[in-house]
Amino acid sequence: MSTGLSHITLITADLDQMQLIMEEVLLAQKVYDSGPDQFSLSEERFYLVGDTWVANMKGDPLSERSYNHVAFQISEDEFDDRHQRILSLGLDLRPPRPRVTGEGRSLYFHTYDNHLLELHTGTLEQRLARYAKKGPAV
Repeated sequence: MSTGLSHITLITADLDQMQLIMEEVLLAQKVYDSGPDQFSLSEERFYLVGDTWVANMKGDPLSERSYNHVAFQISEDEFDDRHQRILSLGLDLRPPRPRVTGEGRSLYFHTYDNHLLELHTGTLEQRLARYAKKGPAV
């Protein structure tokens, strides 16, 4: 049985550009930089986003975009600040998807390498409680 998430790895053509996203938008703490050393497939940097280990490895970017994404939890109070941080880096911010009241708000944006990341204010418990109520979107 799996006990939880170990880490997330995102491949990036430019580790420095991705570091801007990690530190400026996700407010991540860099905990490792391989430099020219290669213990894995390529140069890599490790970050902590809260308690989640996110690895960035140098490599070819994704050739196309999809809705496959990684969502990071933020508080409602952080929403506007994070929105401005995304815009200040010139990242491609997607329009929000339709939502029902009570499931939280999200910011969806693509990295320079076509990864879709989400900043989300809701929790699983909130979403399940709202969905249990059924009813139309408000």
